[in-house]
Amino acid sequence: MPRAIWKGAINFGLVTIPVGLYTATDNKTPKFKQLRKDDHSPIRYKRVAEADGEEVTWDDIVKGYEFEKDRYVVFTDEELSSAHTEGNKLVDVVQFVDESEIDPMMYKSSYFLAPEKTGIKAYRILEEALKEKGRVGIAKVSIREKQQLATLRAKDGMIVMETMFWPDEIREAEFEEMDAEVEIRPEEVEMAASIIDNLTRPFEGKDYVDKTREVIEDLAAKKVAGEEIVAPVSPEPTKVVDLLDALKASVEATKSKQAKAG
Repeated sequence: MPRAIWKGAINFGLVTIPVGLYTATDNKTPKFKQLRKDDHSPIRYKRVAEADGEEVTWDDIVKGYEFEKDRYVVFTDEELSSAHTEGNKLVDVVQFVDESEIDPMMYKSSYFLAPEKTGIKAYRILEEALKEKGRVGIAKVSIREKQQLATLRAKDGMIVMETMFWPDEIREAEFEEMDAEVEIRPEEVEMAASIIDNLTRPFEGKDYVDKTREVIEDLAAKKVAGEEIVAPVSPEPTKVVDLLDALKASVEATKSKQAKAG
């Protein structure tokens, strides 16, 4: 059984449900270490002070908040803990909304919330109610001395918590290129809509795999076995001469793909 990275409680209304927090995702991107070129010795990084280049131990490190360029105020762990007036062990649900109301751009990371034995019934009731109403809970939660916004939703018999960016952390989309005047012909939009229709089907997660990871793992296995590595030839991108012609060709290509998939 996985180990909880945090233990606390869900609070909604007057109900408190003791839960553990578990990572719901795995980052399987191949990891590389930096090595010295001549003998492949791993490179280590040291904590050094900018003032004199001297190495600093963890015991001599404090947390500084930069309020102006190169000017800091220092906080102790106790002072930072006191900033969390709402508690460090509570998933406090403050409202419920339809999931469609939340911009997916706000989501950060996904976690499973699993109940402690004493909270299993209340947990099941909340999970069933979320599923029946098709709603998600908006909650505030403090994890590792940082308050975060989060959602709670029902998925496959579990309650999943997704941490979120605060609304003021989402950047405005400001791009000069979007101010350019362009002529969009109705037939071009129709062609694009046809491509969308032709490529629309139910999402199946098993259909998607990380090809880059597979190639790197295969190359690594070959290197371990002492085989010669031959770089694959990447196809040259097709030059687009006319947008409408490209859209027409795309419609035909997606029709063919749709027929094969069906």
